[in-house]
Amino acid sequence: MERLGGAGLRVLSLSTGTFLICMGLTKLDWFADSSFLAAELRGWWEFAPPISRWYLDMVAIPGAPLFARVVPLGEFVTGAALVLGYRARTAAALALFMVLNFHFAMGILLEPAYLTNGYGLPVVGGLTALAVGARHLPLGISR
Repeated sequence: MERLGGAGLRVLSLSTGTFLICMGLTKLDWFADSSFLAAELRGWWEFAPPISRWYLDMVAIPGAPLFARVVPLGEFVTGAALVLGYRARTAAALALFMVLNFHFAMGILLEPAYLTNGYGLPVVGGLTALAVGARHLPLGISR
């Protein structure tokens, strides 16, 4: 039975990793021009709750030149690690941190609609499951 659980987590690792790689690929323009990310962050500011606005003003917007490079790279690297089954727990934990950061900055993490957002609970739940339980993934590089 444990083997089936490992296989289920492997499928989750493959699908979540592929999702992260694809998300990273959509942000390749950020490497050359951080204004894409800065514009997105300023767009979130208008609808964000006060605590998310504070985060945007103090952390995210001033850090946009750095984050524009780190985020796509982080999504690609953590996604590749999950697909390959290499240090899946660490990769999932790092990806979870990135996803929660984005959701908090957007202000959606604190909204009831978060429960029905396809990028919300499914992604956060899947990454949490991998961060907690992906110790021995079958067909991975590391066990």
